[in-house]
Amino acid sequence: MNLAQLFWQGDMLTRGVALLLLSMSVGSWVMILWKSWLLRRASADVARCIAAFWQSKDVAEATQKIKAFDREALVLPMVAASKIEASQTLASAGGTQTQLTRVLRNALHLSLTKLQHGQVLLATVGATAPFVGLLGTVWGIYHALIGIASAGQVTIDKISGPVGESLIMTAAGLAVAIPAVLAYNVMGRVVARIEADLEGFARDLRELLQNTQAQR
Repeated sequence: MNLAQLFWQGDMLTRGVALLLLSMSVGSWVMILWKSWLLRRASADVARCIAAFWQSKDVAEATQKIKAFDREALVLPMVAASKIEASQTLASAGGTQTQLTRVLRNALHLSLTKLQHGQVLLATVGATAPFVGLLGTVWGIYHALIGIASAGQVTIDKISGPVGESLIMTAAGLAVAIPAVLAYNVMGRVVARIEADLEGFARDLRELLQNTQAQR
């Protein structure tokens, strides 16, 4: 019996579990492929942008260079946010240093949010897919036992067939969860490394701008 026959011979709950696992698998793989592409670009962009910034004569020249390198817009918002404009609102009540800290923090948070996008989906799929598959297994074994009881005669072929088909759900749940867990762990390390680079750059940029303003 192939998977298609198993699907169409199941009841509504069995089909629902199978479709849920399929959607979780498709969603996690789409996220894995997209985020792998994103993190590869982001890792290269951040390294080139930070190097270009410190090799520039001033912030204006660095901004022009970063615009060409920062394809994922992770570093440019922090550099652009450093240009503080005077206003009559509470945002300017704390002084220039306070404003600078706030705008750099907000820009950094936007960049980190972009990097962390999709991690929750991978974690959720990795944590719940085995239990979804287990639900299908338990339900399938229940129906298998009901069928065996109604037949009145218990044989190995009547037990092994239905129970084996039910265990496919457990295997399907693990097949969905394992790639999501592995991707979550691997990508989490890459995200943490890029976040550390961005946070270090934000601190260095804040100190540079504060020193520049103090010298004026």
